[in-house]
Amino acid sequence: MRKFTTSSLCVLGVAGFTAAAFAQAGGPGQPWRGAGPQPCFGFERGVLQCPAEPGVTAIRAGHLFDSRAGRMLANQVILLNGDRITDVGPAGKIRIPAGARIMDLGKATILPGLIDAHTHMFNRPPPGVTVTREAALLIAVQHLQSDLQAGFTSVRDMSTHDNGYYDVEIRDAINRGEIEGPRAQVSTRGIVWRSASNSNAVNPLSPAQVGTEDEARAAVRDQVGHGADWIKLFPSDAYSFTPEGTARYAVTYPLPVLQALIDETHRLGKKAACHAYGGEGQHNAIVAGCDTIEHAFDLNRADAELMVQKGLAYDPTLQRYTEPYMDDNDARTTGSKYRIIPIFEGAVRLADKVPGMKIMVGSGADGATYAHGSQALDFVALVRQSGLTPLRALQGGTIVNAQAMGWQDSVGSIEKGKFADIIAVSGDPLADITELQRVKFVMKGGKIVRDDLARR
Repeated sequence: MRKFTTSSLCVLGVAGFTAAAFAQAGGPGQPWRGAGPQPCFGFERGVLQCPAEPGVTAIRAGHLFDSRAGRMLANQVILLNGDRITDVGPAGKIRIPAGARIMDLGKATILPGLIDAHTHMFNRPPPGVTVTREAALLIAVQHLQSDLQAGFTSVRDMSTHDNGYYDVEIRDAINRGEIEGPRAQVSTRGIVWRSASNSNAVNPLSPAQVGTEDEARAAVRDQVGHGADWIKLFPSDAYSFTPEGTARYAVTYPLPVLQALIDETHRLGKKAACHAYGGEGQHNAIVAGCDTIEHAFDLNRADAELMVQKGLAYDPTLQRYTEPYMDDNDARTTGSKYRIIPIFEGAVRLADKVPGMKIMVGSGADGATYAHGSQALDFVALVRQSGLTPLRALQGGTIVNAQAMGWQDSVGSIEKGKFADIIAVSGDPLADITELQRVKFVMKGGKIVRDDLARR
């Protein structure tokens, strides 16, 4: 997005304009001849609000969470220029340039923008309800704006739920400044194993179906070619209980096909995320080197240690799969004899005790059972239900997620050179993790998105 002044029109030439549009702009050396002040133009010459001119801003922070070192710092100053942090440190050591805009956030606690590593900007409509593609896009944008208002300045979206490659369009529109939303990495359609239940379903918006290693590689190439940042895989799906109460987990792809999917993903310079409830499929995902293991209800010590050895990360999505409806489902299918929730809580508790385990924070928010904008619930669940310290949960939703996503040089901590993605809460989330449910200030790329802090 840029403002086309008469000088920029001369530099750009007329290739980007129709004759009519060029005449309205006034042509090289001519003043703006359209309605009102001269606007800025974005993608396909759409008129947009002009961005603010870059300038130096100094933020005074009574308390600042250092996510990399895992400590709370007092009386800090953050210097910004445009969308980047140019310096940060103790107030007595940071010189604020003359003419800088000064924002004093008082006694608030400043944190890096939160990262949700497992969202679904799109959701499948209820049975019998038809949603047009246009309506689905509008709902998805609303979901992402709710995430941003809640302090999630970055997200990793984990498949579009039968909405094809529309997540790529939304990601790119956000990057171009056409709509407001978090920075996003997307995984488009996802790839599933062809089975008797879905072999006749042909829908270009739904997950790709594969039945051989060659098909697997081709599906990965297709999705990367369409703009996928991640490849979403499903090596372990539904769970059930034996009459004796042992949890069982369905296996989908044979290991050679799963290995082909992951190897092709890595060959193309991308990463794979594996939806794996448990059992053999979960173990296969770890053996094959899937970069992030999603859910893993029955993660055991041996698999957890293998994950550490291979450098894989664990994204539990704890809140999403300990919601009341999970108990309702188990009560219906087992006659109220068995529950998956305590098994899952125990898996996360075990992971927390394995040295070197990288525990991410992802919600699975989809707008159906988990509302966008409420993902701070996952920080609370990790602490209260599986015993993580608030510090570990906070690091999971900032620097650990950034590292897993390959964005550690851009987001995840408040450091020189990174994007000015900054949030604030009134209290201390290291003492009360529920503070993250009451975000008062949100800045993304140096632009204030929300400011509810009471300052005198």
